[in-house]
Amino acid sequence: MSSGQGGYADAYRRSLEDPAAFWADAAKGVSWIRKPKQILDESNPPIYRWYPGARLNVCYNALDRHIIEGRADQDALIYDSPVTGTKRRYTYAELLDLTARFAGGLEALGVTKGDTVLIYMPMVPEAVIAMLACARIGAVHSVVFGGFAPAELAVRIDDARPKVIVSASCGVEPTRVVEYKPLLDEALRRAEHQPETNVILQRQQAQAEMGPKDVEWRTLMTPNAVPPAGCVTVEATDPLYILYTSGTTGRPKGIVRDSGGYAVALTWSMKAIYGVGPGDVMFTASDVGWVVGHSYIVYGPLLAGATTVLYEGKPVGTPDAGAFWRVVEEYGVNAVFTAPTAFRAIRRADPNAELLAGKNIQSLKTLFLAGERLDPDTYAWATEKLGVPVVDNWWQTETGWPICANPRGLDDLPLKPGSPSVPIPGYDVQVLGPDGQALEAGQEGAICIRLPMPPGTLATLWQDDDRYVSSYLSAFEGWYLSGDGGYKDEDGYVFVMGRTDDVINVAGHRLSTGSMEAVLAAHPAVAECAVIGVHDALKGQQPRGFVVLKSGVDTPPAQLQDELVELVRAEIGAVASLRRIDVVNALPKTRSGKILRKTMRQIADGAEVMVPSTIEDASVLEALSPILKW
Repeated sequence: MSSGQGGYADAYRRSLEDPAAFWADAAKGVSWIRKPKQILDESNPPIYRWYPGARLNVCYNALDRHIIEGRADQDALIYDSPVTGTKRRYTYAELLDLTARFAGGLEALGVTKGDTVLIYMPMVPEAVIAMLACARIGAVHSVVFGGFAPAELAVRIDDARPKVIVSASCGVEPTRVVEYKPLLDEALRRAEHQPETNVILQRQQAQAEMGPKDVEWRTLMTPNAVPPAGCVTVEATDPLYILYTSGTTGRPKGIVRDSGGYAVALTWSMKAIYGVGPGDVMFTASDVGWVVGHSYIVYGPLLAGATTVLYEGKPVGTPDAGAFWRVVEEYGVNAVFTAPTAFRAIRRADPNAELLAGKNIQSLKTLFLAGERLDPDTYAWATEKLGVPVVDNWWQTETGWPICANPRGLDDLPLKPGSPSVPIPGYDVQVLGPDGQALEAGQEGAICIRLPMPPGTLATLWQDDDRYVSSYLSAFEGWYLSGDGGYKDEDGYVFVMGRTDDVINVAGHRLSTGSMEAVLAAHPAVAECAVIGVHDALKGQQPRGFVVLKSGVDTPPAQLQDELVELVRAEIGAVASLRRIDVVNALPKTRSGKILRKTMRQIADGAEVMVPSTIEDASVLEALSPILKW
């Protein structure tokens, strides 16, 4: 690491030299029922467990203890729904009351410690309450993104085998109402496993037809109908939740998150990485169905005693590209966390940030972006318009919290466009070559993490240790394979260039499509872009580019294509061989904002394509297909 990294360099060194001591110290930030004596169980490599023998309750740490410490009247949760015109604040005392009552309702339905509960909900407070209620009674929740297709939902029901499913009558999109109950009913018709009860939140935008196994949320929450539940003690190594990775086919990968390690890691990360503490306001514009929603809408901010904003809307279109600025001003938000694709959408709709004018966003200290590679152009635009540090952070559903970031609570490290900065304490990140040897600075390879990984990362896959090992731990002995490729620079900063399957082979030259995308994104007319490798009989593969233009750009497509091809040639060289670049209206994405490059490549190569169930708008892919096949 370079010099001048003060608090970060010391913390990182300590975390690798003596991880047990480092994470024993971090565990002091959590309230334990039985404090950890053993910190790390290394008896069954490559599977490691944190804090064996310790006991706690995660809901107690997220709610009860803050009330005991005097935060009963502080806002815990702010619900802001521009799609329904609804706003509501919940204090810690109110959120605890609702959570304990719903937890009591789950107990009345027969849910006990260790049972699974599947949550299929829109972005409403009841989704957060259901998650916390499960944690309160030791049940294992599995949140599935609201509106997920019945076939994929059925697969998750069969894998998680929930005793109870918690859902809603509908979700509300900017232009339509999506009825969830018919989707759930169809999924249950397909599933072999059947829950004992379905709890349905009736929303006024669409009323669900109730069946014999269905109970309304409001019935369960009738005052004095059931006694509120207390906190059930669980082992630190007991699962808190299962979260399925998106876009899986066949039997899905259920990431298992343990209770103790996750509580410690998130509590530590809130201050060390995000600089958010008690009383601060964090606005994470994601969804509770994704890992970012689990960690930094629900658990992280509440474990920290902060206020979390739950936003049911879009970055643009609800009503316009100034929506985020309105939320920051209205609630005094200190930290915003969203995906780069959200800011690309804002920039495309409002390139000069005219909707920011007149908004008081002085409370905002930092913008955090994650979920896709943050291109330097978007980084520069956000930095200029907001006047605050723009911090990229790189992590995965599997890790549960950042692998690489710029730890704002530890140090004031320089920011480098295109890099999520440095490995976070606890993560020994190396770039490995095909032989498993660490590569020199600047050399691209597979980004891997030395085992054991820190607390809060996946413990295993749901009921499948063997698949966990074969999927993640078998490529290089003693290492976790991230699946992403990139390099480290001479200062130890990590540059993530994309999935390793996005490295293409052109006439024997291995080229990163992420590097080409970085060049395209730097053009002033380009709002966002994707580069894929398509089959070529002569050269093996050829790169193809797709760009979406910023609002108001009127450069002729042919001229723009020439400029972009020349840019890539100048920055990467003629070997890149990128000659075809299409201007398109939109790129197909998952609901979490990831561009469906693999699906695009499959269509271009004429392969049989299974469209991921996580796709945001299938019509975008349909419109693009003829261009891909041409």
